[in-house]
Amino acid sequence: MKLAAIDIGSNAVRCQISSVLNQNGNVFFKKVEYVRYAIRFGEDVFNTGYISDVKVEKFIKLLQAFQLLLDVHDVDHYMICATSAMRSSINAPEILERVRQEVGMEIQVIDGETEADLINKVIFNFLDERNYLHIDVGGGSTEFNIYVNREKIASQSFEQGSIRHMHGRDSEVLWNTMRSWIETNSRKHHLSRAVGTGGNINKIYEIAGKSAGKPIFRKQIEEVASQIANTSMEDRITKLMLNPDRADVIVPASEIYLSAMKWAKLESMIVPNVGLKDGMLYSLYERYHPERFVITKIS
Repeated sequence: MKLAAIDIGSNAVRCQISSVLNQNGNVFFKKVEYVRYAIRFGEDVFNTGYISDVKVEKFIKLLQAFQLLLDVHDVDHYMICATSAMRSSINAPEILERVRQEVGMEIQVIDGETEADLINKVIFNFLDERNYLHIDVGGGSTEFNIYVNREKIASQSFEQGSIRHMHGRDSEVLWNTMRSWIETNSRKHHLSRAVGTGGNINKIYEIAGKSAGKPIFRKQIEEVASQIANTSMEDRITKLMLNPDRADVIVPASEIYLSAMKWAKLESMIVPNVGLKDGMLYSLYERYHPERFVITKIS
């Protein structure tokens, strides 16, 4: 079986196709295709309220290309989800209808709670008996989740993300609300470690030279963020090998991760390198195979 997830974020659109192997209830997801395109819907929406005509045209062509990709890979089932930027865009209904008419695809615009629930489907596989604060920073929103004994017991989504923060589309009130939520839950549930998801923390983890499965410490995140902040945009791209759409948002994103860890008084974080697209794939498999199963590998 082959499944596909198309994640339409505020910074980029991602399409992942995975083969699924089921061996006696143990499920393996093997990536066979992955395409990422920096559409940057958030730059439009968080500044003007609309997605521009130029980006809409590119978006239509991109989905048409993805449709062909799904066809040549003989994908059995797929899911398309859009998050913060599409949620906030005034012209989102027109875009969704045009996609439906011209491409024949249905896009689900999901709220922050649904986004967190989808990510939760894969996160718990990486947790142990410790109490965790999960921090997922996107371009337009940030989701916080509290895990106790590998079970999510609290969740909150905030319209705060790397692009919004970079353009100053946040407020002191919002930061204080985020801080209050984390401090309250940290005291209540005695959190001991963070879980970080999102492309920016994955890249920080890589730059820090961490080995897969090993935690990264807050001091190390601070050091990498400081190194990037003191590097020109050109050098971030040519020497640190950051994509242009990552080079400008990675520092604002790091400020959100670090703030959350400081508020929760956490010194370490695990970075499992999974996200919304992985949760979408899991959800698809779950929909068509409702029997009990265990994910043993995601690649």
